[in-house]
Amino acid sequence: MNILVVEDERNLADAICHILEGDGYHTDAAYDGRSGLTYARSGNYDAAILDVMLPGLDGFGIVKELRSEGNSLPIMMLTARTSTTDKVDGLNLGADDYMTKPFETAELLARTRALTRRQGEVIINELTFADLKLDLNTHELSSNERHVHLSQKEFEVMRLLMSTPGRIVSKQDLLTSVWGTDGETSENSVEAYVSFLRKKISHVKSPVQITTLRMLGYRLEVTEA
Repeated sequence: MNILVVEDERNLADAICHILEGDGYHTDAAYDGRSGLTYARSGNYDAAILDVMLPGLDGFGIVKELRSEGNSLPIMMLTARTSTTDKVDGLNLGADDYMTKPFETAELLARTRALTRRQGEVIINELTFADLKLDLNTHELSSNERHVHLSQKEFEVMRLLMSTPGRIVSKQDLLTSVWGTDGETSENSVEAYVSFLRKKISHVKSPVQITTLRMLGYRLEVTEA
């Protein structure tokens, strides 16, 4: 199980990750709202733990954005706020659970297990856009009975594009989600992998194309017949 932790207090974020990893989870941490939203959109996680008070975009904003896009990632809000109003607001926006600081290790683990059990009820093995299909287990891209295998980076880029159909995905979003914020990767690498994917989409003879929107990013579209 992969858990995303979005918390701007780095020591607390690292502590939460340490606790979860000790219980067998794999974790990634983001320290601001915008990065957290990008990670959450990637499709790489089974659940997310979001602090409410975050720089750039708060936890409520992240939940609102994800749910408006149809993203059902299980989310637990984490905050020092204890008022009922704040809890109700978070749950009404689409959060699945709410835990207040300070908390005990046992409570964090129990709530996380409950959160991931809910996710386990629905298993998604394939993403689709028009006639294009991406198998999340085999990393195969297919259309009209034609198949092609994607490398790990190609798969991660394609999964992000297909997880948010119709939405523009910026180069920075791709760099953050696929290569990580601490990497030395340049935007040229993003362009190279988009080029690889275009060739593979063409190979399976799909009308889908990855469109470049100058100064904005990339979006999947269907070409006219």
